Amino acid sequence: MYNLEEFDNAKTKVLKYVLYKKRSEHEIRTKFALTIEENLLDDVIEYLKEAKYIDDTVYIERTINEIMALRNLSLKEIKYKLFAKGLDKSLIEDYFYAHKEELEEYEKKSAENIIYKKSSSMDKEEIKNYLLKKGYKSDIISKVL
Repeated sequence: MYNLEEFDNAKTKVLKYVLYKKRSEHEIRTKFALTIEENLLDDVIEYLKEAKYIDDTVYIERTINEIMALRNLSLKEIKYKLFAKGLDKSLIEDYFYAHKEELEEYEKKSAENIIYKKSSSMDKEEIKNYLLKKGYKSDIISKVL
């Protein structure tokens, strides 16, 4: 068991890490697994979840919004990035289901942007294969090409 001072110290460490940049619960567990005792880390994470400092659903939304604003990725690539952060598959799937139209529109625009950038150096077939490799759906590629 641990005392209140240990809890406060651990909480401060984790909170600094989370406030610097939003993190998923998995990222926090990975970062502190070796430096904070497991039961203490569980309690700190639970405390910070209740205080809304850790919220994987909000993390998913923020990450997707950042990607949509700054990058051209297929929905498959976005999912892989989220899975890599250790996020719960059902939370990711729920978000994608709830925002289906908006995400499909983004993927279409993203494919259009890539086609525009690549059209000077690649032919249609090369661009199509490039997009397929990046995880774009063939129906979206066909519509956009």
